[in-house]
Amino acid sequence: MSRPAAGGREEHLLLPYPGRDITVTAITLVLTAAIFVAVASQGVLAHIQHLDNAWLRLMVTHRSGLVTVVARFLNVLGLVAVTLPVRIAIAGYLALRRRWWHLAAFVSAVVLSEILIGRLKGVYDRARPPGSLVATSGASFPSGHSIAASVTVIAAVIALVPPGRARAAWGAAAAGFSVLMALSRAYLGAHWLSDAVAGVLLGTSCALLAAVVADGLQRRRGADRSRRPAHPPVSDPARPGDRR
Repeated sequence: MSRPAAGGREEHLLLPYPGRDITVTAITLVLTAAIFVAVASQGVLAHIQHLDNAWLRLMVTHRSGLVTVVARFLNVLGLVAVTLPVRIAIAGYLALRRRWWHLAAFVSAVVLSEILIGRLKGVYDRARPPGSLVATSGASFPSGHSIAASVTVIAAVIALVPPGRARAAWGAAAAGFSVLMALSRAYLGAHWLSDAVAGVLLGTSCALLAAVVADGLQRRRGADRSRRPAHPPVSDPARPGDRR
């Protein structure tokens, strides 16, 4: 389905099946909340840390030149110097095409994620793993690279690609890229594995939540317009002899 956008262009609906998409968003939010609650608990975090330590040892043991090059390349892709121009380009394209609902969903997802990154890092203040292969700054949890990558690619797919097979394919690619970015952060020793997983979940949650809200507003606006009369009522012309 699509709605006419300003200037006569067709603006496809953000989410084709609201019930299903709201359910998926709710499940993602619950999983996101669960990992953040778990890391906030010292007792649970101790068990998570054992897994994180084992994963880091596994990564260090199996490091290779080619994989390290790929992981370093992904590190560059997640830097603000790269993500910011990409985000501006996507927002600019949506604005030029006058896809205002899509622009609102994309920008809202990105802004929400950026607000949460700094605040959550400050709240959790988790130390980073030792021996990172790339320069790092700030606290470890959650992974900023994982959040930025996930929210950008998933929100971009929702905003740019109409529902259908193409969106499914691009969505799978976006999910794969998000997971790859997360694994690269743990491989490089820049983050614990749990930091990276939390980042993917949070970025995905921001993208889906923004899309659900924008889609709901878009549908409501479309319903309001459909209920309005197509033309304003026209009064009967005055008959000869009518007194004015």
